[in-house]
Amino acid sequence: MIEFRKITWDNFEECISLKLNEKQNNFLATNVYSLAQSYVALLNDESPAMTFAIYDKDTMIGFIMMYHDTAGENEYGNEACYGILRFMIDKKYQGKGYGKNAMAKALEYIKTFPQGEAKAVYIAYESKNKVAKQLYASFGFKETGEVNDADEVIVKLDF
Repeated sequence: MIEFRKITWDNFEECISLKLNEKQNNFLATNVYSLAQSYVALLNDESPAMTFAIYDKDTMIGFIMMYHDTAGENEYGNEACYGILRFMIDKKYQGKGYGKNAMAKALEYIKTFPQGEAKAVYIAYESKNKVAKQLYASFGFKETGEVNDADEVIVKLDF
């Protein structure tokens, strides 16, 4: 059963040790970089990103980082939204259905509106990442026709 747990001193080292396979390394920032970004946002009175370790029972299998933007903060549209900034499953656990189950859990969590109401969820991904494209499409995410500053494809799921 997939579960999201807070990053604590007890699981921090394990979280930053999670790895993608070599072909995926250019697709995503490291977990340590993601946690540092969240920390800087927190120190600057911005809404910090929601970071979680992804577990299957007591085994850490991945990492996710999500955010909430008001309509005025949303750089991709004009509605309040959530976004998934980072989503990774460790290379040892890929290809076993964990990604799909964890994404379902993420969307379920987002729909509880933990940081405020929203009308959509956005994700940006590297265009060469065909696995991500298929995963997001399977949940109903649609390409917006936009790319971000990192030349990543923007997809959106309306609620």
